[in-house]
Amino acid sequence: MSRNANRGAPVPEGGWLDGDQQRAWLAYIRVQLRLTYEMNRQLQSDSDLSLPDYDVLTALSVADGGLMPITVLAAQIGWERSRVSHHVRRMADRDLVSCGPSANDRRVTEVSLTRHGRKVLEAAAVGHVELVRRLFFDGLPPELVEPLSQALESVYGNIIAHGTLPAPVDWPPPPRDE
Repeated sequence: MSRNANRGAPVPEGGWLDGDQQRAWLAYIRVQLRLTYEMNRQLQSDSDLSLPDYDVLTALSVADGGLMPITVLAAQIGWERSRVSHHVRRMADRDLVSCGPSANDRRVTEVSLTRHGRKVLEAAAVGHVELVRRLFFDGLPPELVEPLSQALESVYGNIIAHGTLPAPVDWPPPPRDE
């Protein structure tokens, strides 16, 4: 919300966003919304996957043995557990994943990537990477890739520290070799 809000209306603690903050926030929102739309459209068109399907498959593809407890998967992709539960059930109906009780603890539901799911992901990844490169990285000067990475990692760390979802298992990332 802008600084031109109604007089007498409550003001956020710390005040309104300044001009640079508002510009950065609106630029982020525009990019996030458009990129999400374009990625979802491309995946639907090329692979009959939604972007949420792709998020689940990608997270499972890098998990040890392609298997994760549903609560770990939820934290990894930043969803609530109930959303993941409903979504992976629909994905299981399409043989992209399988769900079942953990062999170690029957109270824990585990999600695993099926062979079919891995093949679908591998086929979808080609077009997805081409789209991300064309829409995101081709619009970003190479010298800004590292500063952007640092800025986004810093914001993400703050969200993890102050947000409500548990941290993903791979957070914090290992230090980079410089």
